[in-house]
Amino acid sequence: MVEGINAESVTAWLQERIDGIDPPLEFSLIAGGHSNLTYAITDARGQRWVLRRPPLGHVLESAHDVAREHRIISALADTDVPVAPACGVCEDRSVNDAPFYIMKFVAGTVLHDADAVSAVPEPDRRALGFEVMDVLARLHAIDPEDVGLGQLGRKEAYLERQLKRWTKQWENSKTRDIPAMEESCQLLAEKMPVQIGASIVHGDYRLGNMLVSGPRITAVLDWELCTLGDPLADVGYLLNAWIEPGELDTRPGDQPPTTAGGFPTRDELVARYESTTGRELGGINYYRAFSHWRLAAIGEGVYKRYLVGAMGERGEMDLTAFADSVVNRAEAALALLKN
Repeated sequence: MVEGINAESVTAWLQERIDGIDPPLEFSLIAGGHSNLTYAITDARGQRWVLRRPPLGHVLESAHDVAREHRIISALADTDVPVAPACGVCEDRSVNDAPFYIMKFVAGTVLHDADAVSAVPEPDRRALGFEVMDVLARLHAIDPEDVGLGQLGRKEAYLERQLKRWTKQWENSKTRDIPAMEESCQLLAEKMPVQIGASIVHGDYRLGNMLVSGPRITAVLDWELCTLGDPLADVGYLLNAWIEPGELDTRPGDQPPTTAGGFPTRDELVARYESTTGRELGGINYYRAFSHWRLAAIGEGVYKRYLVGAMGERGEMDLTAFADSVVNRAEAALALLKN
């Protein structure tokens, strides 16, 4: 028995919708945590699919809307942004206690950390880095209306709405005074750039949310934060995650994949996006600062929930390091805003 899967009813649901599926089916958890859960499905003939469902326990529906995620990858299926082919969505909770969707299994490696990069030959890493930015540019070039995603979210005032949302989150969850958070919030409001155009924004675009094979991305994953808005928010987020060898990361835990070496520099990625899209990134530090500040607000909320026991057992988590990472994010945001 695999927690989060009602094998008998899910198997019956799949048999009605996927031609050639051959039970019995084997279910195994690929990725857990506080985001949508991902399971591999393998049938008696070795055919494979992937199931996505919300985390176990009480969750915010808007934060883990798998039907919305299915809609997004279905809409992108015929574009030049690589996504896993969608196979169907189930919103009937009697089947598996929560909504879920199915997509075809796509071969590739997820580069979660520097150790995983050993799967990518060093000569391929530079090309892969540019591929990461090229795919993002192609995503931002898609007119949401052309693929049926025009109503995915509000297009205008993206930064203003985000700043309001995460300021409220910070004020409701802060456990201590972090002067850099308060000053960054003020400067983000004062220096907010005018949004130029709107696009599909992935929201969590980084190597850890992609399947790769050599120098190519075989699928971009984890679309649960996707919305419409300012495309440069994606660029700033990616650049922050693109930690170069020798740099200090703002997060605790494993070394980011790009610290393994062989990838383009952050400046080279900026130049690539500018040449591909024609957009000027001279003000990209604002978006990088916003990304750090937003993640600090999110991190403080998680930290508070751990402190009050709402997140369950800490396990091997270093709560002091996690708390320090919030401060590090805030200080990184402030440094970029003052640069």
